[in-house]
Amino acid sequence: MNNESEIARIAAQVQRLQDRQDILDVIVRESRGRDRHDADLTASCYWPEGADEHGPVPFAATEYPEIANRGHAHAFAMNQHNLANHTCEIDGDTAYCETYVIGTLLSHDGLTCTMAAGRYMDQLERRDGEWRILWRRSTVEAAIQGDASWLHTPPVKGFLKGTRDREDLSYHRPYEIGGAGARW
Repeated sequence: MNNESEIARIAAQVQRLQDRQDILDVIVRESRGRDRHDADLTASCYWPEGADEHGPVPFAATEYPEIANRGHAHAFAMNQHNLANHTCEIDGDTAYCETYVIGTLLSHDGLTCTMAAGRYMDQLERRDGEWRILWRRSTVEAAIQGDASWLHTPPVKGFLKGTRDREDLSYHRPYEIGGAGARW
């Protein structure tokens, strides 16, 4: 193998790795946007003509961030999306991904927690070097509900907890040990 072909092979491999990382970053950023109720962050993950199928009706990507925020706020005091297994098939400027998700959903009274497992099937497109979700289909495949009263016991008192806005401690830079933040 000559140097030029070796450099071309390495360049293609680096581009593929960069694309996979950029795609995963979009999927993670979308979950963060929903957990923080940051509609702008969530919207930045979708192409405007895209859609998200969460439940029986697909929602237009331009409407989905606010719909998701209202739905989560109405039904739960807190939500957290934990992403796990992730596969990604890239075909030029289109990618097909499957990402496992476990949603943790705290009741408004803070006494019950539901964990629901499912998957996201995403079709992403790269335009002008940027990857975003065009279509998302979501499954729910298992769930468990249990007692969350432990959150209100002395071992948890004083622990930091997330908020659903830009006041969440993850937005503050630099991180400050012992700094401000919502606590149990």
